[in-house]
Amino acid sequence: MRALIQRVKKASVTIDNNLYSLINNGLLIFIGICEEDSNEDIDWLTKKIANLRIFDDENGVMNRSVTDIDGEILAVSQFTLMASTKKGNRPSYIKAAKPEISIPLYEKFCTEMEIAANKAIKRGVFGADMKVELLNDGPVTIFMDTKNRE
Repeated sequence: MRALIQRVKKASVTIDNNLYSLINNGLLIFIGICEEDSNEDIDWLTKKIANLRIFDDENGVMNRSVTDIDGEILAVSQFTLMASTKKGNRPSYIKAAKPEISIPLYEKFCTEMEIAANKAIKRGVFGADMKVELLNDGPVTIFMDTKNRE
């Protein structure tokens, strides 16, 4: 499972010209899922994200988590995070899980993220043509891969 986490002042998802989700001051999380992902990956990732200290404290030091600041969270599925660019110039998405695997794992990720953050989170719509807008704060962007836990 791969996650691209962005600290944002605001973020939104629009589908068919209709605003679907909107957050202010928090995290926009793009989630990519592969066939080998499991509940263990979800558990590690959600706890890590909920406690990731990337928000400023009173001294301007990144020392607070999204839960510390009572920030909002928007999770968006994004199969292109599983892209392989090893050969040629056209990315391969063969590592991305099929919908019958990735939809339940995405839903489970969102549910577990709500538990880890102790609040409801906003979501995109799996497989939809989404327009995602964001105002990155910092900018702060973190990439995490449960198969390469650095």
